[in-house]
Amino acid sequence: MDRTILVTGGTGQLATALARAAQELPICVVGRPRFDFGRPEAFPDLFAAVKPHALVNAAAYTAVDAAETDAEAALKANRDGPAELARLCSAARIPLIHISTDYVFDGTKGTPYLETDPPAPLGVYGASKLAGEEAVLAVRGQVTILRTSWVISATGRNFVRSMLAARQNTDRLRVVADQRGRPTAASDLATAVLAVLHNIETTGWQEQFGTVFHVAGSGETTWHGLATAIFEEAGRYGVRPPEIAPIATADWPTPARRPADSRLDCRRIDHVFGVRLPPWRASLGAIIDELLGGSAR
Repeated sequence: MDRTILVTGGTGQLATALARAAQELPICVVGRPRFDFGRPEAFPDLFAAVKPHALVNAAAYTAVDAAETDAEAALKANRDGPAELARLCSAARIPLIHISTDYVFDGTKGTPYLETDPPAPLGVYGASKLAGEEAVLAVRGQVTILRTSWVISATGRNFVRSMLAARQNTDRLRVVADQRGRPTAASDLATAVLAVLHNIETTGWQEQFGTVFHVAGSGETTWHGLATAIFEEAGRYGVRPPEIAPIATADWPTPARRPADSRLDCRRIDHVFGVRLPPWRASLGAIIDELLGGSAR
């Protein structure tokens, strides 16, 4: 029996990490042009060709600022497309792991967010992801939603790579110091996704799986704290740290508002699936090793 895990997201951070972490598991990663949220009519043919036993939807419209003026595209990718995937999974009676975001919260709670806390997105991106959560759950299939935060890796577009690239052009960086969250290595998130799927495969679908779970790296920091840690780790490879000036969110205006404190409480996923991610700082070190090992500047 074919046990293929279908993963959307193409060359994105999580899809790439899942392809690496799957090891002996048969996995099919799809992205454009084969998979495109702009062409949902092609999804049934993709399902028929792959015949997946599970689907991980790691594809999304993630351009937070651009979404403010492109709400239609954000909703198509983050709500309408996932809803169609959920319907196909329901018809095939296979589980769907849908990835969501801490941006569904406004960041004003002051303590880590529980899954039961009411969402209040500040911008179009967060609102579109929340709409996607609601749409896939409404299908009432085997849907598990994983909300994560501040994803980083040695591939794709993320804060770590942006900081190292910026360092090549300047000796002084200005980084926001009043936004707090939990960095999450894509490799750790991939391991968590596979652990959830293994639980579902082993025990069979249970009602308690059909809800939202928070999953993020252990520990917390600010963007400024993360930047500082990046260059501390990069220093092991001879990278001279820049001056990193802490600034307020107001000093770095963007089209979309960001939550000031989007820390996620991850106890539910530990209780239900036995999943607990390692400290973000240790995972950051491994990312720097991959990026700079043998190629220090």
